[in-house]
Amino acid sequence: MATAIASPLIAGPYTGPARSVTEIVPTALWDKQIGLLARDYPYDTIMAARVLGQGYAYLLTAMRHRGESLGLAPSKLVDIGVHTIILDTVAYAELCEKYNGGHFLHHVPKVATKNDGSVLRTARLVAGDGWEVDLPLWANAADCGPCHPGNDSH
Repeated sequence: MATAIASPLIAGPYTGPARSVTEIVPTALWDKQIGLLARDYPYDTIMAARVLGQGYAYLLTAMRHRGESLGLAPSKLVDIGVHTIILDTVAYAELCEKYNGGHFLHHVPKVATKNDGSVLRTARLVAGDGWEVDLPLWANAADCGPCHPGNDSH
């Protein structure tokens, strides 16, 4: 059984079995989004599933902490999964309805990136919320930062 705590870098209060996004995302949607990632990026289905899973874990964590102004940020690879999710706007709106109290979690990117520690802080929070963190996908943290810090957006 997998655990959410994958590294001392992201250690947090959660120590139970990791939650799986495949229990939340309908199989047909999951398969479609894996196909989109494999079509648009040089990923096999295993890598596509890793990226997509972390994208969902990030978004669901951001939704759970709506209004807390935490300045959450995904890594570049996790952000690819996030984009795949939010570009399927009908499914994304349904996700926001179900897990974000009907509030749309907007995407407000900035051009400049910074090394402010927000990506690894976000990975810690994702793990603390019980999601498995695939740490190698969060490793390029130096090139990312909050897209819209202090706001309820990605």
